[in-house]
Amino acid sequence: MINPNQKTIKNNATLSGFGIHTGVHTNLTFVPAKANTGIRFIRTDLEGKPTVPATVDYVFSTNRSTNLKFKNFEIHTVEHVLAAIVAAGIDNIIIEVDNIEIPILDGSSIQFSELISEVGIQELTERGKFFEIKRKINFTDPESGTVFTATPADNYQIEVEIDYNSTVLGVQTATLEDLSEFKENIASSRTFCFLHELEQLLENDLIKGGDINNAIVIVEEEISNEKLNSLAKVFNKTGIKVGKEGVLNNLKLRHKNEPARHKLLDVIGDLSLLGLPIKGKIIASKPGHKNNIKFTKYLKNIMMENNKKMPPEIDFNTPPLYDKKKIMSILPHRDPFLFIDEIRDLGRDFIIGTKFVTSDEEYFKGHFPGEPVMPGVLQLETMAQAGGVLILSTVDNPENYLTFFMKIDNAKFKQKVIPGNTIIFRLNLISPIRRGLCHMHGKGFVNGQIVVEADLLAQIVSKNKL
Repeated sequence: MINPNQKTIKNNATLSGFGIHTGVHTNLTFVPAKANTGIRFIRTDLEGKPTVPATVDYVFSTNRSTNLKFKNFEIHTVEHVLAAIVAAGIDNIIIEVDNIEIPILDGSSIQFSELISEVGIQELTERGKFFEIKRKINFTDPESGTVFTATPADNYQIEVEIDYNSTVLGVQTATLEDLSEFKENIASSRTFCFLHELEQLLENDLIKGGDINNAIVIVEEEISNEKLNSLAKVFNKTGIKVGKEGVLNNLKLRHKNEPARHKLLDVIGDLSLLGLPIKGKIIASKPGHKNNIKFTKYLKNIMMENNKKMPPEIDFNTPPLYDKKKIMSILPHRDPFLFIDEIRDLGRDFIIGTKFVTSDEEYFKGHFPGEPVMPGVLQLETMAQAGGVLILSTVDNPENYLTFFMKIDNAKFKQKVIPGNTIIFRLNLISPIRRGLCHMHGKGFVNGQIVVEADLLAQIVSKNKL
């Protein structure tokens, strides 16, 4: 079942291990987080301890794993830890790491799941949020033959089918009827690859932290003693051989369909980057990180289009993402011309801000005496200031830049705004930010109704160039 309330963990919890591709040693610590924080990674080894939200907006690579990047820092191989977090029903958590790659451990999610169980889960007072599949959604990648289908369901269900045209694996399927079954039935399923892929990875100086015990290596053809000896040398192992099941070193499978179960695990981890729990059934044929992320982006586009039609939901009992003091560290505006009061949410391509319209604002003295109405031009200015925070959040040292609005199109004022109203602004990028130019569509809502909307074009300029 979908969480009625948001959840986090009760206390800090730490584990350590080596990254499978980079070979670096990483200490990872789970840290409890407040409601509406979401899942975030923090690189504690870097100056300023930069943070990246675990959302699909920050995926920059899906080569053998799912990797996030924000500005100049990266987090690699996030899918296994995210699968364990989401399966435990956790909405809010900080994942502190002191290196670039998440530990591979035994190649599965089981140690992450066990650590979460040991530390315990804390239910929060704020209501949970989720993305509900309300109609059938189809996604196909013609190049790979990958197919995803999403249909309505009462909870999060997943079915996976894999077919590598392999005589050893055959066609395999795996099913998860409820996330509560993840730890027992899915979490221990390890990553896998074919021998020819392993050889290519070794040639490209990858899997520096790989071990034949933390990955299932499928062998489909007869392998020479010379090659076995070479692999033994690489992995510093003795007695490497191929077992009857076609698995290198006769590694004992934890499940007959362990590869399919691991692919299901990966789907959960990758789809967690949607940013919200899913309510619905996902059926995946031939999934992989690249297309998992493509499908997640596809779902997010649907979610964002749905959101654009609906007013943002804000819990004003929780603190804002940015208060006015924080906003002033980003924008150059000051009273009496700083109108935006809070930033409630911020992503790579959207921002949500609020304006509390009060009777003591200076312009109400003349607009209009006895019948105060917030001028439409100031509604647009407030919207633009929220947009300024969005665009300046993409640069280092935003205090060194100014935002100039170049064009306003399609402005509409649909209802009057009066003292006592709270305007909730949501702005979405119309196109990616390029060369400092930002094209946005914004809407302002009061009591769930649109009061103002417009298309805005802005440019940021370094103060040094003025």
